[in-house]
Amino acid sequence: MSNIKKLARKTVQALTPYLSARRIGGNGDVWLNANEAPDCSIYQLDSSKLHRYPEFQPPQILNAYATYAKLNADQILTTRGADESIEILIRTFCEPSLDSILICPPTYGMYAISAETCGVAIEEVQLQANFDVDYEAVKKAVLESDGKIKIVFLCAPNNPTGNMLDKNKLADLLTATAGKALIVADEAYIEFCPEFTQTDLIVDHENLVITRTLSKAFALASIRCGFTLAQSSVIEMMSKVIAPYPVPAPVAQIAEQALSADGLEVMRDRVVVLNNNRLVLANALTKIDCVVDIFPTTGNFLLVRFKDSAEVFKAFADDGIIMRDFANKPRLENCVRITIGNSDEMNRTLNTLNSL
Repeated sequence: MSNIKKLARKTVQALTPYLSARRIGGNGDVWLNANEAPDCSIYQLDSSKLHRYPEFQPPQILNAYATYAKLNADQILTTRGADESIEILIRTFCEPSLDSILICPPTYGMYAISAETCGVAIEEVQLQANFDVDYEAVKKAVLESDGKIKIVFLCAPNNPTGNMLDKNKLADLLTATAGKALIVADEAYIEFCPEFTQTDLIVDHENLVITRTLSKAFALASIRCGFTLAQSSVIEMMSKVIAPYPVPAPVAQIAEQALSADGLEVMRDRVVVLNNNRLVLANALTKIDCVVDIFPTTGNFLLVRFKDSAEVFKAFADDGIIMRDFANKPRLENCVRITIGNSDEMNRTLNTLNSL
């Protein structure tokens, strides 16, 4: 072991980092492995004030997003993607080596990675057989943890299975865990199914936190802009911990334009196209022999179980199509996640599968 490695915290020495799509890499010209949008808009940037530090929380973004989410500006925190929100929540509300978070696998991997890097333990309540949340088991785990479980992370639509949350059961969980734990609903993909948002529960539940991002439906993955939605008391605590300048000025300019009336119209038009492409792809997959199961989803992706995912994954790679392999994850054997792209990308995906 190198001397530098010995200097690192023990948890970091043992940590297996989250393998993002870019860290995994791949060679090809069709990228369907990161749930990115297949197109982008053109934005105007003013570079005349790049020598000045940006606003801590640019009011033009807070006001625009508050209007969009139907909340007040003091119920919004802008972060460097939703990933920073996850980390800030853990750093704000969990004592290292004492407290825990609770996750419901299979789900987004960064919840566990962020907890590990903060020295916070991870408890698990497995999703049910149909991959819905086991609300009673989550409630029991929190209430029997003697106050150690401080945050529950629920992803909706869940990545990678696509399941949504049950509003009535979520409200019951929030009531039961009030004053004991935060319940975080990760709504990174909610623009593809806005009718399922949980934002209307914030007014009655101080322990509900919702994380959002501009990376998916807004097609702005590269600018790393996310939002935390919660009662002002939660936002106030998180504001103590977040970096002093979390929103670069160019990011703020782009986000403001994306959240304008014209920007929202472009986003919603994109959602209509991608949701239709997802439906077309799902229907076509039902007629392909190597497909075993297509998981229902409301995001910009489909999780598909194949007879032999290794063969399928290699065929995609050989054809220059980069997918996300989930076959090594528990309960997701032979599964590949397909990001919904444009019509040409979906046709190439189907052509590869039909050739097997």
